Amino acid sequence: MANGLYGIYHSNRTADDHWGKNCFNSSFPTAAACFMLDNKINAIYITLAVENGKLVIKPKEISLSAAFNSGSKPLQELYFSFETVYAPYQQYSFDPIDGIDLVVKDIEGNFLSPLEVKLTVIPTSQTSVLPEEKWGSEIVVRSATTSYCALGMFDSIKEHSMDIREIFENACSSIQMWDNDYEMTHKMPSLCKAIDKFQLKYYKNQKPLLMQTLWKTQGQSPILAEQAFDVVIWSDYAFSRLFLDNSALPAETMRRGMRASARLARCLWELSKSGKIRVAEIYRQMAFGNQTDKEFAIGGSLWRKYVTSDRINNLALNRDVVNKIIEPGYIDRLMPERRFDQTLYFTMRGNT
Repeated sequence: MANGLYGIYHSNRTADDHWGKNCFNSSFPTAAACFMLDNKINAIYITLAVENGKLVIKPKEISLSAAFNSGSKPLQELYFSFETVYAPYQQYSFDPIDGIDLVVKDIEGNFLSPLEVKLTVIPTSQTSVLPEEKWGSEIVVRSATTSYCALGMFDSIKEHSMDIREIFENACSSIQMWDNDYEMTHKMPSLCKAIDKFQLKYYKNQKPLLMQTLWKTQGQSPILAEQAFDVVIWSDYAFSRLFLDNSALPAETMRRGMRASARLARCLWELSKSGKIRVAEIYRQMAFGNQTDKEFAIGGSLWRKYVTSDRINNLALNRDVVNKIIEPGYIDRLMPERRFDQTLYFTMRGNT
């Protein structure tokens, strides 16, 4: 581990970069995932399924090699490119697409997987007062994540463009102004119905999109729990339900979740017609008065309704695994500005 982190042999980040502000939050989760891959510990996989004709969220398990789409390649043959563009998706947009937290490639330069990365604590302050089995974690989502969600969905089923257009045509073609608050609030039920129809038909094409690494503390204290770490992978279809569910409910103005749902419908519809759209322009135009970098946030209790795996009560990795994921001496490089940094810096140093 020349850079102090498990499994990240090749990267666009230097050994110093990993420990800097805003970098550790994606470098550490990647190293934890590498550790799980090497030790054949599966991640929790949140997927979309169909039961009795209805869309439901189902927790499964997935290997980290499947999440990375790396097959049987060892970690020494993988390249972790942080905060970069997943080039295969650029073909679907006239304007430059955003970067995503982690692009997994092999050392030959072949693109394998784009993943948004979250490092989140369990419990949140709101859920810490509940019984432990109800503790949850928060996710704050960027617009880049939802745009990758749309592009990834289309990429998986692009050969069915004619069918996708048919699914969305009635709901989308009648819209005069995609940025009109009044019109869009009234069109949301038909847009959501079209997306549901699309997902009922194509949910088997879902693939990993978001890698959420959990770290668990002893309630609200800064001390790590005994079983302290795990990885939750969200498929693109399951992730989309975080903003789709409830978006069809009546509303006076466009809420953040509704905005994300409308953007998804528009992207899929326009891609089905021409195979290439102006992603950045769509996202800029459909802002509805909200900031454009933050898409939406999910609180701990709502998160727990989606992440129903029993493993949340007993995370896969013991706190001592930190000493295997982070090489001795490297924790001292952290600048304890944020809560996870502080937890590692102050509690783990005392145990080494």
